[in-house]
Amino acid sequence: MALYAELHRHLGGSVVPRILWGYFQRYQLNLAKVYPEYSAFEEYYTRERSSLDEYLELHTLVESVQTPQALPYFICRLIRGAYIFENLAYLELRYTPYYRTSETLSQSERIEQMPMIVEIVGQASKVKEYPIVTSQILCIHSRLPYEVNKAIIDLAAQMREYVCAIDIAGGDAHIAERLDEFVGLYRYARSLGLKTTGHLYETTNGCYPELLPYLMRIGHGIQIPLKYPELLKEVAQLNQCLEVCPTTYLKTGTLENISDLKTVFDRCFDAGVDIAICTDNAGLHNVRLPFEYENLLTHNVIDFQQLEACQDAAFHHAFAWPYGKRPASMLSGLLQKPQEKELLSFS
Repeated sequence: MALYAELHRHLGGSVVPRILWGYFQRYQLNLAKVYPEYSAFEEYYTRERSSLDEYLELHTLVESVQTPQALPYFICRLIRGAYIFENLAYLELRYTPYYRTSETLSQSERIEQMPMIVEIVGQASKVKEYPIVTSQILCIHSRLPYEVNKAIIDLAAQMREYVCAIDIAGGDAHIAERLDEFVGLYRYARSLGLKTTGHLYETTNGCYPELLPYLMRIGHGIQIPLKYPELLKEVAQLNQCLEVCPTTYLKTGTLENISDLKTVFDRCFDAGVDIAICTDNAGLHNVRLPFEYENLLTHNVIDFQQLEACQDAAFHHAFAWPYGKRPASMLSGLLQKPQEKELLSFS
Protein backbone atom coordinates (compact mmCIF):
# COMPACT_ATOMS: atom_id res chain seq x y z
CA MET A 1 0.00 0.00 0.00
CA ALA A 2 1.39 3.41 -0.98
CA LEU A 3 1.20 6.15 1.64
CA TYR A 4 0.96 9.70 0.34
CA ALA A 5 1.83 13.23 1.42
CA GLU A 6 -0.57 16.00 0.39
CA LEU A 7 1.11 19.43 0.34
CA HIS A 8 -1.55 21.58 -1.33
CA ARG A 9 -5.14 21.23 -0.16
CA HIS A 10 -7.49 24.10 0.63
CA LEU A 11 -9.91 23.79 3.53
CA GLY A 12 -12.53 25.66 1.49
CA GLY A 13 -12.25 23.27 -1.45
CA SER A 14 -11.65 20.06 0.46
CA VAL A 15 -15.26 19.24 1.33
CA VAL A 16 -16.58 16.58 -1.04
CA PRO A 17 -19.97 17.46 -2.57
CA ARG A 18 -21.89 14.70 -0.78
CA ILE A 19 -20.70 15.90 2.66
CA LEU A 20 -21.42 19.55 1.86
CA TRP A 21 -24.89 18.84 0.46
CA GLY A 22 -25.68 16.66 3.47
CA TYR A 23 -24.67 19.50 5.79
CA PHE A 24 -27.06 21.83 3.95
CA GLN A 25 -29.92 19.36 4.41
CA ARG A 26 -29.29 19.05 8.15
CA TYR A 27 -28.19 22.49 9.24
CA GLN A 28 -28.61 25.08 6.45
CA LEU A 29 -32.22 24.91 5.34
CA ASN A 30 -31.93 28.10 3.28
CA LEU A 31 -29.18 26.48 1.18
CA ALA A 32 -31.03 23.17 1.17
CA LYS A 33 -33.89 24.92 -0.63
CA VAL A 34 -31.46 26.31 -3.23
CA TYR A 35 -29.98 22.83 -3.84
CA PRO A 36 -32.82 20.35 -3.16
CA GLU A 37 -31.43 17.57 -5.38
CA TYR A 38 -27.96 16.13 -4.84
CA SER A 39 -27.23 15.30 -8.48
CA ALA A 40 -27.88 18.89 -9.59
CA PHE A 41 -25.70 20.24 -6.77
CA GLU A 42 -22.84 17.87 -7.59
CA GLU A 43 -22.93 18.91 -11.25
CA TYR A 44 -22.88 22.60 -10.31
CA TYR A 45 -20.20 22.21 -7.65
CA THR A 46 -17.70 20.14 -9.66
CA ARG A 47 -18.13 21.41 -13.24
CA GLU A 48 -15.39 23.21 -15.10
CA ARG A 49 -15.18 27.02 -14.89
CA SER A 50 -14.08 29.50 -17.53
CA SER A 51 -11.44 31.24 -15.40
CA LEU A 52 -9.53 31.01 -12.14
CA ASP A 53 -11.53 33.89 -10.63
CA GLU A 54 -14.85 32.18 -11.40
CA TYR A 55 -13.50 28.95 -9.94
CA LEU A 56 -12.38 30.66 -6.73
CA GLU A 57 -15.86 32.10 -6.16
CA LEU A 58 -16.93 28.60 -5.11
CA HIS A 59 -14.76 28.98 -2.01
CA THR A 60 -17.09 31.68 -0.72
CA LEU A 61 -19.97 29.18 -0.65
CA VAL A 62 -18.02 26.83 1.61
CA GLU A 63 -16.44 29.57 3.71
CA SER A 64 -19.89 30.89 4.55
CA VAL A 65 -20.76 27.65 6.36
CA GLN A 66 -17.31 26.86 7.81
CA THR A 67 -18.08 28.73 11.02
CA PRO A 68 -16.24 28.02 14.28
CA GLN A 69 -19.13 25.79 15.31
CA ALA A 70 -19.17 23.84 12.03
CA LEU A 71 -15.42 23.46 11.40
CA PRO A 72 -15.03 20.27 13.51
CA TYR A 73 -17.87 18.65 11.53
CA PHE A 74 -16.13 19.27 8.21
CA ILE A 75 -12.58 18.57 9.35
CA CYS A 76 -13.42 15.26 11.02
CA ARG A 77 -14.97 14.02 7.77
CA LEU A 78 -12.06 15.40 5.76
CA ILE A 79 -9.52 13.51 7.89
CA ARG A 80 -11.63 10.35 7.78
CA GLY A 81 -11.79 10.40 3.98
CA ALA A 82 -8.11 11.27 3.61
CA TYR A 83 -7.10 8.32 5.78
CA ILE A 84 -9.54 5.68 4.54
CA PHE A 85 -9.84 6.52 0.85
CA GLU A 86 -6.56 8.29 0.03
CA ASN A 87 -4.00 6.55 2.26
CA LEU A 88 -2.61 9.90 3.40
CA ALA A 89 0.14 9.76 5.98
CA TYR A 90 0.67 13.53 5.91
CA LEU A 91 -1.61 16.47 5.16
CA GLU A 92 -1.01 20.22 5.03
CA LEU A 93 -4.32 22.04 5.14
CA ARG A 94 -4.34 25.66 3.99
CA TYR A 95 -6.90 28.43 4.42
CA THR A 96 -7.35 32.08 5.33
CA PRO A 97 -8.40 32.19 9.01
CA TYR A 98 -9.95 35.65 8.66
CA TYR A 99 -12.63 34.22 6.36
CA ARG A 100 -13.74 31.77 9.09
CA THR A 101 -14.41 34.53 11.61
CA SER A 102 -17.80 36.17 12.11
CA GLU A 103 -18.73 38.75 9.47
CA THR A 104 -20.77 40.61 12.09
CA LEU A 105 -17.59 41.67 13.90
CA SER A 106 -15.31 44.61 13.16
CA GLN A 107 -11.98 44.02 11.43
CA SER A 108 -10.03 44.24 14.68
CA GLU A 109 -12.46 41.87 16.40
CA ARG A 110 -12.16 39.38 13.55
CA ILE A 111 -8.37 39.52 13.85
CA GLU A 112 -8.72 38.77 17.56
CA GLN A 113 -10.89 35.76 16.71
CA MET A 114 -8.35 34.20 14.32
CA PRO A 115 -6.30 32.34 17.00
CA MET A 116 -9.47 30.54 18.05
CA ILE A 117 -9.98 29.39 14.44
CA VAL A 118 -6.43 28.00 14.24
CA GLU A 119 -6.94 26.21 17.56
CA ILE A 120 -10.24 24.69 16.39
CA VAL A 121 -8.74 23.46 13.11
CA GLY A 122 -5.70 22.08 14.92
CA GLN A 123 -7.67 20.19 17.54
CA ALA A 124 -10.27 18.91 15.07
CA SER A 125 -7.48 17.52 12.86
CA LYS A 126 -6.37 15.18 15.64
CA VAL A 127 -8.68 12.22 15.13
CA LYS A 128 -7.46 9.19 17.08
CA GLU A 129 -9.12 6.70 14.74
CA TYR A 130 -7.44 8.20 11.67
CA PRO A 131 -3.76 8.85 12.49
CA ILE A 132 -2.45 11.34 9.95
CA VAL A 133 0.33 13.85 10.57
CA THR A 134 -1.31 17.22 9.89
CA SER A 135 -0.32 20.86 9.91
CA GLN A 136 -1.78 24.16 8.77
CA ILE A 137 -0.65 26.70 6.19
CA LEU A 138 -2.18 30.12 6.81
CA CYS A 139 -2.99 32.08 3.65
CA ILE A 140 -2.65 35.80 3.39
CA HIS A 141 -5.01 36.99 0.69
CA SER A 142 -4.64 39.17 -2.38
CA ARG A 143 -7.94 40.91 -1.57
CA LEU A 144 -7.44 41.49 2.14
CA PRO A 145 -5.95 44.73 3.55
CA TYR A 146 -2.34 44.90 4.70
CA GLU A 147 -3.28 45.00 8.40
CA VAL A 148 -5.15 41.69 8.18
CA ASN A 149 -2.43 39.99 6.15
CA LYS A 150 0.29 41.08 8.58
CA ALA A 151 -1.84 39.80 11.46
CA ILE A 152 -2.10 36.42 9.71
CA ILE A 153 1.71 36.24 9.44
CA ASP A 154 2.10 37.18 13.11
CA LEU A 155 -0.45 34.52 14.01
CA ALA A 156 1.47 31.89 12.05
CA ALA A 157 4.62 32.79 13.98
CA GLN A 158 2.79 32.66 17.32
CA MET A 159 1.03 29.31 16.78
CA ARG A 160 3.78 27.08 15.42
CA GLU A 161 2.30 24.11 17.26
CA TYR A 162 -0.38 24.07 14.57
CA VAL A 163 1.07 26.15 11.71
CA CYS A 164 3.97 25.17 9.48
CA ALA A 165 4.01 27.94 6.82
CA ILE A 166 2.28 30.83 5.08
CA ASP A 167 0.88 31.14 1.57
CA ILE A 168 -0.72 33.81 -0.58
CA ALA A 169 -4.12 33.01 -2.11
CA GLY A 170 -7.05 34.84 -3.67
CA GLY A 171 -6.27 34.81 -7.39
CA ASP A 172 -2.82 35.49 -8.76
CA ALA A 173 -3.85 38.37 -11.06
CA HIS A 174 -4.78 40.52 -8.05
CA ILE A 175 -1.25 40.52 -6.64
CA ALA A 176 0.08 42.89 -9.31
CA GLU A 177 -1.43 46.12 -7.99
CA ARG A 178 0.12 45.54 -4.55
CA LEU A 179 3.22 43.59 -5.49
CA ASP A 180 5.67 45.63 -3.38
CA GLU A 181 3.40 45.19 -0.37
CA PHE A 182 3.34 41.41 -0.74
CA VAL A 183 7.11 41.26 -1.27
CA GLY A 184 7.45 43.12 2.02
CA LEU A 185 5.08 40.73 3.77
CA TYR A 186 7.03 37.72 2.56
CA ARG A 187 10.30 39.33 3.58
CA TYR A 188 8.78 39.91 7.03
CA ALA A 189 7.60 36.28 7.24
CA ARG A 190 11.06 34.98 6.42
CA SER A 191 12.57 37.30 9.05
CA LEU A 192 10.35 35.54 11.61
CA GLY A 193 11.68 32.17 10.50
CA LEU A 194 8.43 31.09 8.84
CA LYS A 195 8.39 28.62 5.98
CA THR A 196 6.77 29.84 2.79
CA THR A 197 4.89 28.81 -0.29
CA GLY A 198 2.78 30.92 -2.62
CA HIS A 199 0.26 30.75 -5.45
CA LEU A 200 2.45 31.95 -8.32
CA TYR A 201 2.91 31.10 -11.99
CA GLU A 202 -0.37 29.16 -12.01
CA THR A 203 -1.75 31.23 -14.87
CA THR A 204 -0.09 33.63 -17.27
CA ASN A 205 -1.53 36.47 -15.13
CA GLY A 206 0.33 35.39 -12.02
CA CYS A 207 4.00 35.51 -12.96
CA TYR A 208 5.94 37.57 -10.40
CA PRO A 209 9.69 36.85 -10.33
CA GLU A 210 10.04 39.44 -7.55
CA LEU A 211 8.40 37.01 -5.10
CA LEU A 212 10.29 33.88 -6.10
CA PRO A 213 13.36 34.43 -3.87
CA TYR A 214 11.15 34.40 -0.77
CA LEU A 215 9.46 31.06 -1.49
CA MET A 216 10.55 27.63 -0.29
CA ARG A 217 7.89 25.97 -2.45
CA ILE A 218 5.84 27.31 -5.35
CA GLY A 219 2.08 26.79 -5.37
CA HIS A 220 1.44 25.42 -8.88
CA GLY A 221 4.27 27.17 -10.75
CA ILE A 222 3.44 25.46 -14.05
CA GLN A 223 3.98 28.60 -16.13
CA ILE A 224 7.69 28.52 -15.24
CA PRO A 225 8.46 25.40 -17.31
CA LEU A 226 5.76 26.29 -19.87
CA LYS A 227 6.54 29.97 -20.50
CA TYR A 228 9.72 30.84 -18.58
CA PRO A 229 11.96 27.74 -18.64
CA GLU A 230 15.01 29.96 -18.21
CA LEU A 231 13.94 30.35 -14.55
CA LEU A 232 14.19 26.61 -13.86
CA LYS A 233 17.92 26.83 -13.13
CA GLU A 234 17.25 29.38 -10.38
CA VAL A 235 14.35 27.31 -9.01
CA ALA A 236 16.62 24.25 -8.82
CA GLN A 237 19.39 26.24 -7.11
CA LEU A 238 16.93 27.47 -4.49
CA ASN A 239 15.73 23.87 -3.97
CA GLN A 240 12.15 24.99 -4.55
CA CYS A 241 9.47 22.41 -5.19
CA LEU A 242 6.48 22.93 -7.50
CA GLU A 243 3.10 21.94 -6.06
CA VAL A 244 1.40 20.70 -9.24
CA CYS A 245 -2.36 20.08 -9.04
CA PRO A 246 -3.35 18.45 -12.36
CA THR A 247 -7.16 18.53 -12.22
CA THR A 248 -7.20 22.20 -11.21
CA TYR A 249 -5.85 23.37 -14.55
CA LEU A 250 -8.64 21.62 -16.41
CA LYS A 251 -11.33 22.96 -14.05
CA THR A 252 -10.09 26.57 -14.39
CA GLY A 253 -9.47 26.51 -18.14
CA THR A 254 -5.74 27.10 -17.60
CA LEU A 255 -4.92 24.02 -19.69
CA GLU A 256 -7.05 22.29 -22.31
CA ASN A 257 -5.74 18.78 -21.80
CA ILE A 258 -3.90 16.95 -19.07
CA SER A 259 -1.29 15.89 -21.62
CA ASP A 260 -0.18 19.54 -21.67
CA LEU A 261 1.48 18.82 -18.32
CA LYS A 262 4.03 16.50 -19.93
CA THR A 263 6.12 19.53 -20.87
CA VAL A 264 5.96 20.70 -17.24
CA PHE A 265 7.22 17.39 -15.86
CA ASP A 266 9.82 16.77 -18.57
CA ARG A 267 11.41 20.21 -18.26
CA CYS A 268 11.38 20.11 -14.46
CA PHE A 269 12.98 16.67 -14.30
CA ASP A 270 15.60 17.70 -16.86
CA ALA A 271 16.43 20.80 -14.79
CA GLY A 272 16.49 18.97 -11.45
CA VAL A 273 13.37 20.71 -10.10
CA ASP A 274 11.24 18.66 -7.74
CA ILE A 275 7.47 18.30 -8.20
CA ALA A 276 4.93 17.28 -5.57
CA ILE A 277 1.62 16.11 -7.04
CA CYS A 278 -1.36 17.54 -5.13
CA THR A 279 -5.15 17.90 -5.32
CA ASP A 280 -5.61 21.60 -4.48
CA ASN A 281 -9.40 21.38 -4.04
CA ALA A 282 -10.27 17.71 -3.79
CA GLY A 283 -13.91 18.43 -2.96
CA LEU A 284 -14.51 20.80 -5.85
CA HIS A 285 -12.90 18.28 -8.18
CA ASN A 286 -14.51 15.24 -6.55
CA VAL A 287 -11.14 13.45 -6.87
CA ARG A 288 -8.62 11.94 -4.51
CA LEU A 289 -4.83 12.14 -4.51
CA PRO A 290 -4.16 8.56 -5.76
CA PHE A 291 -6.34 9.37 -8.79
CA GLU A 292 -4.10 12.31 -9.68
CA TYR A 293 -1.10 9.97 -9.82
CA GLU A 294 -3.00 7.33 -11.78
CA ASN A 295 -4.39 9.86 -14.25
CA LEU A 296 -0.92 11.21 -15.02
CA LEU A 297 0.33 7.67 -15.59
CA THR A 298 -2.52 6.59 -17.85
CA HIS A 299 -2.11 9.71 -19.99
CA ASN A 300 1.65 9.09 -20.29
CA VAL A 301 2.51 12.39 -18.63
CA ILE A 302 4.86 10.59 -16.23
CA ASP A 303 6.24 7.07 -15.87
CA PHE A 304 6.52 4.96 -12.72
CA GLN A 305 10.06 6.14 -11.97
CA GLN A 306 8.93 9.75 -12.14
CA LEU A 307 5.86 8.91 -10.04
CA GLU A 308 8.10 7.58 -7.28
CA ALA A 309 10.31 10.66 -7.55
CA CYS A 310 7.24 12.87 -7.03
CA GLN A 311 6.19 10.80 -4.01
CA ASP A 312 9.69 11.20 -2.57
CA ALA A 313 9.60 14.94 -3.26
CA ALA A 314 6.30 15.37 -1.42
CA PHE A 315 7.73 13.96 1.81
CA HIS A 316 11.12 15.61 1.32
CA HIS A 317 9.57 19.08 0.94
CA ALA A 318 6.81 18.62 3.54
CA PHE A 319 7.08 21.46 6.03
CA ALA A 320 6.10 19.44 9.12
CA TRP A 321 6.80 15.78 8.32
CA PRO A 322 8.77 14.76 11.44
CA TYR A 323 10.68 11.85 9.93
CA GLY A 324 13.67 11.82 7.65
CA LYS A 325 12.20 9.45 5.11
CA ARG A 326 9.00 8.18 3.49
CA PRO A 327 6.65 5.91 5.45
CA ALA A 328 7.30 3.09 2.98
CA SER A 329 10.95 2.82 4.05
CA MET A 330 9.97 2.84 7.72
CA LEU A 331 7.35 0.13 7.15
CA SER A 332 9.92 -1.95 5.29
CA GLY A 333 12.16 -1.75 8.35
CA LEU A 334 9.32 -2.84 10.62
CA LEU A 335 8.49 -5.77 8.36
CA GLN A 336 12.11 -6.92 8.30
CA LYS A 337 12.45 -7.05 12.08
CA PRO A 338 10.00 -9.93 12.65
CA GLN A 339 11.68 -11.83 9.82
CA GLU A 340 15.08 -11.27 11.42
CA LYS A 341 13.77 -12.56 14.76
CA GLU A 342 12.37 -15.63 13.03
CA LEU A 343 15.74 -16.37 11.39
CA LEU A 344 17.55 -15.93 14.71
CA SER A 345 15.21 -18.42 16.38
CA PHE A 346 16.34 -21.07 13.88
CA SER A 347 20.07 -20.33 14.19
